[in-house]
Amino acid sequence: MPIKIPNNLPAVKTLESENIFVMTETRAITQDIRPLKILILNLMPKKIETETQFARLLGNSPLQVEPTLIHTSSHQSKNVAEEHLLAFYKTFDEVKNQKFDGMIITGAPVEHMSFEEVEYWQELCEIMEWSKTNVHSTLHICWASQAGLYYHYGIQKHEVPEKLFGVFPHRVEYKSSILFRGFDDVFYVPQSRHTTVLREDIEKVPELKILASADRTGVYAISTKKGRQIFITGHSEYDPETLQNEYRRDISQGKPCKIPENYYPNDDPTQPPLVTWRAHAHLLFSNWLNYFVYQSTPYDVEQVKAEE
Repeated sequence: MPIKIPNNLPAVKTLESENIFVMTETRAITQDIRPLKILILNLMPKKIETETQFARLLGNSPLQVEPTLIHTSSHQSKNVAEEHLLAFYKTFDEVKNQKFDGMIITGAPVEHMSFEEVEYWQELCEIMEWSKTNVHSTLHICWASQAGLYYHYGIQKHEVPEKLFGVFPHRVEYKSSILFRGFDDVFYVPQSRHTTVLREDIEKVPELKILASADRTGVYAISTKKGRQIFITGHSEYDPETLQNEYRRDISQGKPCKIPENYYPNDDPTQPPLVTWRAHAHLLFSNWLNYFVYQSTPYDVEQVKAEE
């Protein structure tokens, strides 16, 4: 089944060129199917790039998905045209009286700041609190995973001595996890962060289960017992060139930046990046949509409520 997105969203042409089944709003209204309602809180500065990445993963599924894009009203984005936000995004106030089958909260380039220093922190806290009663399963990505663990469970983030930058091998720890059903023994995930959460802090919280991790980068996936809140520390959604663009940007700005690990063949940045994470990225999002959203959400989305 397709992903249902607005008629003129820039992602449409990209997804269609990749043979991902896209259904515009005009065609979708002719079908008698209840799509999964997925809210995407996009905190990344390059919003068009990020919305395309998540649309790609949500669209590669047998389920019909209807994403709704929102942005924070307490922060003015400088990297996207106001016209784009007005055309394709809503604010939290516009959706807070609705229920959603799932929600994705993206990463954000604010990890050097304490959570309380982030301009939109109070608004994000309101959204995360609201998600407990209005969203069936919420997926927190990278910085959002740290923000969610801090807000819901008081778990602090910590600076790492050296930026975790590259594509790293990970392993599933909890073998019975249906989020990682079908995964190989070793799978690769892009990482780009200066902070981390500590295993010992997570293990003190009985409601949380560590599902997967990496020797080099630490804990990768954490979930509540029923998967109503899931925390992913990496960037499985990244495009092949995302790390390369970040590397070249930092080099051009004179910032100290090592070559992304396990990314270029022979660590040679003159060669095209080697993509080793795409298949598992699709499987991760397919499993989330199937097992934690579709299989357990109420048929009437208005019946979504707090976990009992």
